[in-house]
Amino acid sequence: MLNRRKALALGGGAALGVMAAGTGTASAATGWIRLPIVTANIGRDNLGAREAAIDAVRNCDSQVRPLVGWQEINEGDTGEPAMIDHYFGPLYNNAFLRHNTSFRIPISIPQPWEVASAKTTYVHGGITGVTPPRWINEVVVRHQSHPTLQFALINSHYIANAYNGDQRADLRDEWNEHKRIHASRVLAHHNVGRLVFWTADTNNPNYYKATNLDSERRCFGTGIDRINWLAGNGVVQEQFIDTKTVDMRVDGHDARVAVFQVRLA
Repeated sequence: MLNRRKALALGGGAALGVMAAGTGTASAATGWIRLPIVTANIGRDNLGAREAAIDAVRNCDSQVRPLVGWQEINEGDTGEPAMIDHYFGPLYNNAFLRHNTSFRIPISIPQPWEVASAKTTYVHGGITGVTPPRWINEVVVRHQSHPTLQFALINSHYIANAYNGDQRADLRDEWNEHKRIHASRVLAHHNVGRLVFWTADTNNPNYYKATNLDSERRCFGTGIDRINWLAGNGVVQEQFIDTKTVDMRVDGHDARVAVFQVRLA
């Protein structure tokens, strides 16, 4: 069994074989627990705005600490890990933030949630002058007071200019492979009955969902920055409440916030 200290250390981020487990007995129902989820791309056009943007993401919800899927961290610039450490401090586990390969797409997980397992998945290699290597990061989190209250959060960043911008057909093999692997990771959690959320910069304004399942839902109908979810087996229930945006002032990306609530049935 992982103790809490070891679970919080999973920010190093290599694939871990420990999955959150219940106690082996029926779990008591819980009340609704507020769950704001953010997708936040920290761009490179106005580097002086990054720290204020990270602060704004941290404070995007007035009631509870948000979970955040980040993109473009330390991608062509430096400094964001220290900023995230500062604003997302000791009450957070900033998983993958200093991972040796998938550091560009870390995930910030606040208490009372703790990491039960973490996995990083390679998607495709880098192309000089076009894209760095692409990865998918994911965590399964559980509530500290209710260990069977669990869900997965997947975060990623697709290659640009395949289905947006320059519309380059020669980049679509990489984009399509990313979507295929993304779907497989969402379905890996769904197929074991787990509620799964995902955040991403999809770099495709016509992106609807990762899987071909009618039950996959999206929080935003336009844009390239997306938050979607797929319900589990009903042990953990979710309700979608509302959305908002956070003006990042770094480049054309505003952070997107989807507010949910979850509970044990």
